[in-house]
Amino acid sequence: MRKDRISRFCLFVLLLLPVGQGIADARRCTPTPWDEIGPFYRPNAPVRNSIGKGYVLTGTVRSSADCSPIPKARIEFWHTGPAGTYDDAHRATVITGKDGRYRLETSPPPGYGQRPPHIHILVDVKEFEGLVTQHYPKRGAKSATLDLVLVPEPEQGAGGGEGRSEDLIRPGKQHR
Repeated sequence: MRKDRISRFCLFVLLLLPVGQGIADARRCTPTPWDEIGPFYRPNAPVRNSIGKGYVLTGTVRSSADCSPIPKARIEFWHTGPAGTYDDAHRATVITGKDGRYRLETSPPPGYGQRPPHIHILVDVKEFEGLVTQHYPKRGAKSATLDLVLVPEPEQGAGGGEGRSEDLIRPGKQHR
């Protein structure tokens, strides 16, 4: 009798594993939430993956539709320098690889005023809605992983989609 109960319990657990994996996959592909762009964004940050030492931010840009990696996504980063002010030295554009991965090496940003330390992020890639968000490094951390999940654009006729960074900050733009 006891063996029979154990066998049924094990079968039940095994049947739930694929469901649990599906739930985990669905959570992993939840679109990254929007955050404020702030008043210090300037388009066309230089293409480079190092703007300092001491903190490394890595991750993968993915589609919310199927979790697939998005190659050639253009990610702009900017944050305050050691003095707590925004400057050109702490701006970068990183392009994701074929696997959708990115890596930014930077100095840990300081906070300023009432704001905690943060890194602004703008993601722009053809066929996906743009994203503006922020990353808040944990105190004392030397690195972090941040996957950025984008929503596919609604299907429209043929046409572009690149170079839309300005649309993300235009007054009246609907930010999610």
